Amino acid sequence: MTDRLTHLDDSGRARMVDVGAKPATVREAVAVGHVRMSRKAFELARSGAAPKGDMRAVAEIAGVMAGKRASELIPLCHPLPLSSLVVEIAPEDAATSFVVTARARTTAATGVEMEALTAVSVACLTIYDMLKAVDRAMSIEGVQLLSKTGGAAGDYQRQDK
Repeated sequence: MTDRLTHLDDSGRARMVDVGAKPATVREAVAVGHVRMSRKAFELARSGAAPKGDMRAVAEIAGVMAGKRASELIPLCHPLPLSSLVVEIAPEDAATSFVVTARARTTAATGVEMEALTAVSVACLTIYDMLKAVDRAMSIEGVQLLSKTGGAAGDYQRQDK
């Protein structure tokens, strides 16, 4: 971890970090997010009978597509050759929510945190879009990095406080 912002140069201007001298290593990141909703929307989505169809399949594909394009959406993000990007959506009955998890993997000179976080964010937005006809009060919560491995900064594992 560093105490300075790596995307700013010495004069405070935004810049893309030069990773050219860094070795390519295997890197993996896992991110998560939650979409909370009414019981009615939850039951429709879980059954696959939502107004726009199978929400989980569509949102998982949308997440993968978005994660692959993170560098097009985030201005200073490096384009990466992803070796794997898996998005999974699971119901949480007690919370009437769906948990979205993305696991991104690459062998590169920089990490895949942004790809995993982008995948989760867009999958959550897709869930909202597909169920908004039933519940506009849904909330997208807790989009966060759970872990990352590889690279000079070392491994990271979220420790909830």
